[in-house]
Amino acid sequence: MQIRERLEKLIETALEAAVADNSLSLESIPSAALERPRELANGDWASTVAMRCAKQAKCAPRQIAQALVDHLPESADVASVEIAGPGFINIRLTTQALQGLIGEIRTQGADFGKTTQPADTPRVNLEYVSANPTGPMHVGHGRWAALGDAMARVMRHAGYEVYEEYYVNDHGVQMDVFGNSVSVRYMQALGHDVEMPENCYGGAYVKDIAARIIERDGNKWEALSEEERASAFREIAYKEMLGSIQETLQRFGNHFNCWFSESSLYETDAEGENAVTRAFKAMDEKGYIYEKEGATWFKSSAFGDEKDRVLIKANGEYTYFMSDMAYHHNKVMRGFGKLIDIWGADHHGYVKRCEAMLSAWGHEGALEVVLGQLVNLFRDGEAVRMSKRTGEMVSFEELIDEVGVDATRYLMLSRSSDQPIDFDIELAKKKDASNPVYYVQYAHARICSILRKAAGVEQADSMDELAQDLLGTAVDVSLLTHESELALLRRMDDFTDLVAQAARDRAPFRLTHYAQDLAALFHQFYTNCHVLIDDEALRQARLALVDATRILLALTLSLLGVSAPTKM
Repeated sequence: MQIRERLEKLIETALEAAVADNSLSLESIPSAALERPRELANGDWASTVAMRCAKQAKCAPRQIAQALVDHLPESADVASVEIAGPGFINIRLTTQALQGLIGEIRTQGADFGKTTQPADTPRVNLEYVSANPTGPMHVGHGRWAALGDAMARVMRHAGYEVYEEYYVNDHGVQMDVFGNSVSVRYMQALGHDVEMPENCYGGAYVKDIAARIIERDGNKWEALSEEERASAFREIAYKEMLGSIQETLQRFGNHFNCWFSESSLYETDAEGENAVTRAFKAMDEKGYIYEKEGATWFKSSAFGDEKDRVLIKANGEYTYFMSDMAYHHNKVMRGFGKLIDIWGADHHGYVKRCEAMLSAWGHEGALEVVLGQLVNLFRDGEAVRMSKRTGEMVSFEELIDEVGVDATRYLMLSRSSDQPIDFDIELAKKKDASNPVYYVQYAHARICSILRKAAGVEQADSMDELAQDLLGTAVDVSLLTHESELALLRRMDDFTDLVAQAARDRAPFRLTHYAQDLAALFHQFYTNCHVLIDDEALRQARLALVDATRILLALTLSLLGVSAPTKM
């Protein structure tokens, strides 16, 4: 049981005791309402329960607070309790409670800080990136790749069941345009005087695809009609581009549970229906479909959208929204009660209509859209817009080629998704304290070096095994009383709550700040408290603290999808 849980139990016990002897009149026992004080001078934890239940108890918050303090059981975790302001109950932990974290972290390892959600918490479908397979991923896609993966990792650590999904937009006009664009470049490469239409994909990568087709098949496709060739190249180019996207994301550390094909929504089943018609029928049965001016409309304005939306145009063509409606209905039918989509901020106008369609089916609040701002690339403070190699937009793959996966991930996660990121390529490559990911990874590597030195070895296959052999479990951590040691332990105590809050708020960026704080506090501790000293008992205690820091740094980095090197 974590420190916070133990304190909550104490306060709940005090409430029950106060009610039992009529010191307080409460129909139900409220939650402990623990939070971190803004100032360390106010203690390690504060409860606001007295103010929250004042109306129910029909007395002043400070009276309630006093009753709770009077009934608070003795605990080895609590050094002192005081009432402050309108009724805050400020709790200061004993050094023993903080010291106990070391054993918990070293015993639980990568499971430290894990929490559970209520049994009725819905399964989460987290859909992100979903770049069209008509071109290379840009750096903005890279931000969503980092955000989605880290969000999934953090939410799982906080007890959610998360299913990661990539929606493959392989249906519709844009795919036809892509196939035709490759066809034109193919014919041009064979010497034909063919003009590229205005509505096309004109990037150099299209020429590259055409060149690879020629290298493999020669002029095999030359004699076909324009329509036949474009149709064939549509499939060839689509598979190649999707394969490239999948390879890049796998290299980046993403592992999707499903690559969901948009085309599959239009595949007919044995009853002659597909996902689109089933979604449409479900909406129609609710009474939110109507005909107007030859088109078919969804009454989204009934759910707060600014206007109704067309599903089927007057010419019988489906709109993009029709596919989106079918896709989200399909997610619900697959048993997901919470749908989280990560979109670029330029799609903000699309949110209300998508929320409306879920509400129309009776799933109000099931959809949550996380909007992300842009990534601005810089090199030594100068804006970078074009690739040196291609003369076009810098691709995501080029960025990780130059900077590496870890630095790209960490910096992409360094700010809240609703804020733009200024990504300096040269900063990301620096190997000093100015580069935040290097700073954190160096702290972890330094710790591993200390443990190896203490064990008298230059190499270790497993740091966990080395630390276990070096320290065992019989370590007297009560010797850790220096303020630098306690400051490090206090920050460790924040981890469980931080993960729970980051999961709740879909905010993994907070873990980058936490990692930097933990690394800084470790460096301060190491400067102020010599570890490899002659005093055997204190040496072992400090090595145990060093090891716990290693475990927590590695865990924090792993939740961000960033490696924790043992040597640098």
